[in-house]
Amino acid sequence: MRKLGIIAGAGALPGQILSACRDTGRPHFVLAFEGSADPAPLADAPLEWIRISSLSRAMDIAHRENIEELVLVGGIQRPSMLDLLRDVRSAKFLAKVGTRMLGDDNLLSAVAREIEESEGFDIIGPEAVLEDILARSGCYGAIEPGADDKADIERGIDAAKVLGGLDIGQAAIVQNGRILGVEGAEGTDRLIERCAEFVIKEEPGGVLVKAPKPSQERRIDLPAVGLSTMQKIIDAGLRGIAVETGGVLVVDRQEMTDAADRAGVYFFGFEPAVFGNNH
Repeated sequence: MRKLGIIAGAGALPGQILSACRDTGRPHFVLAFEGSADPAPLADAPLEWIRISSLSRAMDIAHRENIEELVLVGGIQRPSMLDLLRDVRSAKFLAKVGTRMLGDDNLLSAVAREIEESEGFDIIGPEAVLEDILARSGCYGAIEPGADDKADIERGIDAAKVLGGLDIGQAAIVQNGRILGVEGAEGTDRLIERCAEFVIKEEPGGVLVKAPKPSQERRIDLPAVGLSTMQKIIDAGLRGIAVETGGVLVVDRQEMTDAADRAGVYFFGFEPAVFGNNH
């Protein structure tokens, strides 16, 4: 088996990738981002702590450890341009792609190309390590979205695709045909918290829709949902979560499904090519 480098940010995914490597006996090494990665699930792993602004040190460690493939999982905070310019490799990279502020997807695509072309590592998506991590089609639990819910999902898909086309975010919240909010730099959890005050409990529906951007760098930054996402939409009074099949990572599948069933909300995977008349 090829040795895997796990570049770990926040959330549960790095720990799940690590567990999968241990279960299969795959050689691995963790490069964990300071201030983002949770130390607890990584405690017994071969590991070095790195900073997002120090590409040089991260690549040097990866070469030292004879890593062949890299998987980048978990949330990270985007570094400032000044921090990047302090690092030799990062500065050269910026000189190559231009120092204007790139959108997240353009930046991630450029980073992936640079790592593969200049450093010689192969980047893989988490689905290459974790089976069934990508969203599947249909209902996960016992609750199915009704006709009104599906109309809200359709509207959420439209909003998410427009948003993604501008390289801004990957999620929208819709209730009874009204767009309550779209995701920006704050992330999905903050989006839900922000929209909670706009949810009208007396009206039907209310859904969080997540979908990848049209030009998504799918190996690095696919949108993800987990148990915390489900709990937040329940607390906000929404009726469900809808995710694009094959385009969203489902981190805590069984826990999310159980929580949805207990709360009487739906968890639904949609096929954009066939869902409704316009997708």
